[in-house]
Amino acid sequence: MLHTNHISKLIAQIVNEHFSIELQVHEIHLTPCKKEFEGDFTFVIFPLIKKTGSKPEVLGEIIGAGLMQKKVISSYNIIKGFFNFSLPNEFWIEVMSNLGKQTISNQIKVKETEKYLIEYCSPNTNKPLHLGHIRNILLGWSVYKILNAIGHHVNTTQIVNDRGIAICKSMLAWSTFANGATPESTHIKSDHFVGDYYVLFETKFKEEYQIWQATDTAITIYENKKKVDESKVDFFVRYKNEYFNTYSSLGSAAKKLLIGWEANDHEVIQLWNKMNQWVYKGFEETFKKLNISFDSYYYESQTYLLGKDILQLGLSKNVFYKESDQSIWVDLTDRGLDKKLLLRADGTSVYITQDLGTAALRHEAYHADHYLHVVADEQDYHFKALFETLKKLEVPYAKGMYHLSYGMVDLPTGKMKSREGTVVDADDLIDEVILEASQSAEERGELVDLSKEELSQLISKIGMAALKYFILKVHPKKRMIFDPKESVDMQGHTGPYIVNAFVRIKSILRKSGAVPVLQIPDEINTSEKDLLILCMSYPDILQESAKQFDPSHLANFLYTLAKDFHRYYHDYRILKAESQNLIVWRLALCELISKYLEHGMLCLGIDMPERM
Repeated sequence: MLHTNHISKLIAQIVNEHFSIELQVHEIHLTPCKKEFEGDFTFVIFPLIKKTGSKPEVLGEIIGAGLMQKKVISSYNIIKGFFNFSLPNEFWIEVMSNLGKQTISNQIKVKETEKYLIEYCSPNTNKPLHLGHIRNILLGWSVYKILNAIGHHVNTTQIVNDRGIAICKSMLAWSTFANGATPESTHIKSDHFVGDYYVLFETKFKEEYQIWQATDTAITIYENKKKVDESKVDFFVRYKNEYFNTYSSLGSAAKKLLIGWEANDHEVIQLWNKMNQWVYKGFEETFKKLNISFDSYYYESQTYLLGKDILQLGLSKNVFYKESDQSIWVDLTDRGLDKKLLLRADGTSVYITQDLGTAALRHEAYHADHYLHVVADEQDYHFKALFETLKKLEVPYAKGMYHLSYGMVDLPTGKMKSREGTVVDADDLIDEVILEASQSAEERGELVDLSKEELSQLISKIGMAALKYFILKVHPKKRMIFDPKESVDMQGHTGPYIVNAFVRIKSILRKSGAVPVLQIPDEINTSEKDLLILCMSYPDILQESAKQFDPSHLANFLYTLAKDFHRYYHDYRILKAESQNLIVWRLALCELISKYLEHGMLCLGIDMPERM
């Protein structure tokens, strides 16, 4: 921790000189003292007992006397092997001065930079982005911002799922039922427009399937293939895919489009291009709302045939094997997984084949040290199999692969459904959060002097802070519930609560005018020391968030910093403190806190307004 390294060195020096041993500085771990004990920092003596052959109390007194003699601490106490010590006011002045002078970027830069490629979002072009995509996007973007902030070279990409039977369903529904309607003619956001036709297909298919279930053919199939005591309802839920592939006229028409696409049929490709372009336009509008971007795009339509060369490589290395039907497999049982199909008997690829090829293609383009895949936890097994297969192939980029897995997002009303037309739309959710932020601001009545445009921009910032923070504060692997109303609560564990701390500081600084040069104050209270210790720990927090690819670590730190500031603001006077030195000291502290709040929130992809 910044500014305490000197003390750690002195402790090591004192112990080494007294006991004639070679204690290393990294063995001295200083942590903030618990609030129930007197002191600023704590050093645990127990690990040194064996090395020194001394009792905790004796060793503590030796260290304490040595540090007091060198005048680097003001007092100390020893409690059951814990050496607690307080630091003089001069130390905290130096901390404040140094942190204030240094840019945050200089404090947090890593010594050795590495190259990262982060894949996130990965939408399907048959429907709009939804709540699950929002969590994916915010995780991917914030990890990018954090890694970039500490000095790594980071690129972002997405794989667009722009082919397959789902897209063909939307294409069929539009060509059959739209009567030439377009997003422009209907004034519907273009990705929503296409998604509506996917929903329409599913509706028409459901109607078709229900009618078919009453036919003699369906009844015969039910009687012959049902499980013991299986009801008609349960059976036909289970039989849905088989019906689509074998009997459905809509299914047959959709599959005909897919065959036409794979055969490069001009009319099919033309329709496919038209509808995908609509979707891309809609996606970009949503990305703009979220203020995120990508350096490159990969399209499944261009990558689905990749991987054939890698299959040949695997066969030549005896890593893969062929079955008698000519299908190709990899045996991952020695890695705690199953045997995995890589190529079907008819020569068609499966998803993992495509991913093997895409991995090679991206490495050729980026030569990154690390490849992060931000994908929901339902794909955990797929990525384990992919990574272990790459390791078996001994490709140079295999060790750099990482799956940033995340849990489902639910709403207070229950689980979000997929592919049924009841998905929680991303744009609708954004609008709802902004509406909640607007209503909250109106209730407070603090923004009446702003123009309509200024108010709209400010409310949008607050709404985005609410949305982004509420999702990012939860550990990625945890399933979570997103509550739009709770997310804008000014008194809760929310983005607006942190924004409010920043805004309050900015208001104080505006009122103060020019701040004189920092002087040693008459006193430095415990709350101020705690706030400074939090500021000192910021580089470590950011480094740990980067190491774990976990924005929640940073998010929760920012909440603690904001909470401690709010408490400090209520407990102590700032502009009306007892002396000028104390006013200057507290203003300097406020300004320092605002720097870390703003930098941290930017690393979460959140722009901070200066009023609310």
